[in-house]
Amino acid sequence: MDIRKILFTKTIALVAIIAVAGAAYYFYWHKDRQPATAERYKTERLAAGDITQTVSANGTLNPVVLVSVGTQVSGTVKKLYADFNDHVEKGQILMELDDSLFSAQVKQSEANVNSAQASLTLASANATRTRDLFAQEYVSKQELDQAAEAVKAAQAQLELSKAQLQKDRTNLSYTIIRSPVSGVVVDRQIDVGQTVAASFQTPTLFKIAQDLRRMQIDTSFAEADVGNIREGQAVRFSVDAFPDKSFKGVVKQVRLNPTTQQNVVTYDVVVSVDNPDRILLPGMTAYVNITTAQRHKVLLVPNAALRFKPQENAGQSGARQGRAERQEDNRGTVYVLQGQRLKAVPVTTGITDNRFTEVASGDVKPGDEVVVEDMQQLENQNTSSRFRMRLF
Repeated sequence: MDIRKILFTKTIALVAIIAVAGAAYYFYWHKDRQPATAERYKTERLAAGDITQTVSANGTLNPVVLVSVGTQVSGTVKKLYADFNDHVEKGQILMELDDSLFSAQVKQSEANVNSAQASLTLASANATRTRDLFAQEYVSKQELDQAAEAVKAAQAQLELSKAQLQKDRTNLSYTIIRSPVSGVVVDRQIDVGQTVAASFQTPTLFKIAQDLRRMQIDTSFAEADVGNIREGQAVRFSVDAFPDKSFKGVVKQVRLNPTTQQNVVTYDVVVSVDNPDRILLPGMTAYVNITTAQRHKVLLVPNAALRFKPQENAGQSGARQGRAERQEDNRGTVYVLQGQRLKAVPVTTGITDNRFTEVASGDVKPGDEVVVEDMQQLENQNTSSRFRMRLF
């Protein structure tokens, strides 16, 4: 049994030695057969063109004016006159509440007014008689004053009763809910027979969009992007309902109130949208692209060329260069072939569309071939990956 274990261990060791030796031979053989420099590197030719820089975010389509219709009095819904998607005019009746209690209160207040009016009439007549008697010296000055004060008190009571009547009539009128604006009913939150209670917070009965031909998108942009956004910038967006169609808009406002979630600060950017066909509906998710800068007929370099670093510089020097680029983002380096050697050319960059970047200045021109990839390095990485997969 021990002999089998020893033989098995030796076999495994032998296989490992053969594998390592084979890999060493392969890399040695591959090293001696490196392709020519021109064949080793993949290049792209620089050219002039137009470039557009954009920032992107998701947002929600909303009506420009969305009015929440509530009630100032409590009661039971008696009748509905409007439903979802109905077009309503300003002042049009939307619903009625049961007005039995309010009508009774109005009648009671009317009776109080009549009573107060009668009291005032009686007080006035008493004051007139007291004034005549005082002229004949049959009553005292105190009785005359008391009669005059009784008239004032009756007048005040009449005014109070009239005010209460006006209040009750107003509350009665509130049982009829009318539309405050002309528009489209986008939400109805009550039904016939339902009781609504108006206490500290007015309940919402309807939501009316004033004009769906004009919409807006509320989007959240990160603070890193919001610095490039200005009012009036052009916007392109799409919605899931029409994936093959692109819509236009304009930045209307960058709101100054930030939102912070998990240490990420965002700002609400409002985009104005025309919706003449009313195909864009409230609540749709919009995928927004805002054009922050444009350049025409400028020299463009592929971003892959700016990311490329020669294999011999991919270590510490590459890290130093990466730190330098982070400190000054508008500086970069591209590599061009000169015979069998690579030449580093510093450039100053401008705007980017994430595929190409504007070359603001540098010793490059249209037609120059810049390196975007090391084919040998890529092949070595693939070979190393395959070898590790076989070994383990």
